[in-house]
Amino acid sequence: MSDPSVLQIVLLAALGLLAGAVNAVAGGGSLIVFPALLTVGLPPLPANVTNSVAQWPGYAGSTVNARNDLRGQRRRAVSTSLVAALGAALGCALLLILPQSVFDAVVPILVLLASLTLGAQPWIKKWTGRAERTADNPKVLLPTIFVAAVYGGYFGGALGVVLIAVLSLLAHDTLQRLNALKVLLSLVTSTVTVVLFALFAPVDWLAVLLLAPTTLVGGFLGMAVAKKMPDGVLRWSVVVLGVAVAIYLFLR
Repeated sequence: MSDPSVLQIVLLAALGLLAGAVNAVAGGGSLIVFPALLTVGLPPLPANVTNSVAQWPGYAGSTVNARNDLRGQRRRAVSTSLVAALGAALGCALLLILPQSVFDAVVPILVLLASLTLGAQPWIKKWTGRAERTADNPKVLLPTIFVAAVYGGYFGGALGVVLIAVLSLLAHDTLQRLNALKVLLSLVTSTVTVVLFALFAPVDWLAVLLLAPTTLVGGFLGMAVAKKMPDGVLRWSVVVLGVAVAIYLFLR
């Protein structure tokens, strides 16, 4: 993006705001920004790494707003954050080491799976919201968080949906507190990707400059209304967009 038009600037800024809010409320904001970056002319790999870097401020804003719900979760937060950081580093390494042809072949499948997972989020919450759990299951929780973070480092679309599903199933707490942990783990994963991609990947920094401020505002505001906002229409809009992007990537 050496010379973006006014329309491209407005598009990225507006969708960055929406993506930050979606990540806080439902997860899946990356599925909004990724196709926008493709639309303005970035190839899939640069679009992916640019998307990952640009999401960081949104996760930071959401985490700041969720700090009260993180109280009392220090042990859980530290252990899951450590394995998330390791998983994200492995995912980034796979993205950077494997040939781009592998990414081109895999990313449509990841976009489709992430979109369908986002669509299934209400059923996942219902299925995993079982009152009989009385304690975390760290022997399963930590390895599963690691695998989810590998996915987050490699692609990351709808990572928040994957994380909240895992936490709901394997950690015992209220959904509100688990959602706060979800945004913290998303921030940890994103921090690792920002550092590694900034050093070794083809990030489009002009696009990041346009997206980052609005994802920060969107993430902060989105977390503030996460408990009140009906997100069904928003979720399904992202799902439809994600499926459309997956089809486009399959056919290109």
